[in-house]
Amino acid sequence: MGMAIDRDDTQFHVLAVDDSLIDRKLIERLLKTSSFQVTAVDSGSKALEFLGLNNNDADDDEEYEQRDSNTESVSSDEDQDHQDLGLGVNLIITDYCMPGMTGYDLLKKIKKSSSFKDIPVVIMSSENIPSRINRCLEDGAEEFFLKPVQLSDVNKLRPHLMKGRSKDIDSSHKTTSTRLISSGD
Repeated sequence: MGMAIDRDDTQFHVLAVDDSLIDRKLIERLLKTSSFQVTAVDSGSKALEFLGLNNNDADDDEEYEQRDSNTESVSSDEDQDHQDLGLGVNLIITDYCMPGMTGYDLLKKIKKSSSFKDIPVVIMSSENIPSRINRCLEDGAEEFFLKPVQLSDVNKLRPHLMKGRSKDIDSSHKTTSTRLISSGD
């Protein structure tokens, strides 16, 4: 029975975002050591692309679909592959300080997205700036880790993943319960 639980844990997919190759490799190794499946990218825009959000405002799905259908340089199969992969992400861990799009900007875009707003986001930074930490936590980050990230930090991720999974189970249970109650009339 313990084997089934271990196999189940490996199904957690973490998207790691960091512009520093060394930090990205470190977080990737820590996550893999903890039996997570890891996809690592080097920028916020690549993270959005992986999720299928393609750096557009995620809160206007119709406008996004319209822009996407007008874009002929991207094959629809390739775009679908990215969306399929992105849908399997259970948690996003991102550096705060990156060129182009900060981790905070990425957090805000993910929380605006109807598809990904419930995915836990963890911010990490080498700078211990309380106002920055509080702003990230107030705007939806589950955790804020100071670098270098350690195995003890990675161990704090599992409850957030479990909370997300139980939310999915609760919502499907509520839907089933509602159907049963409705059909009883």
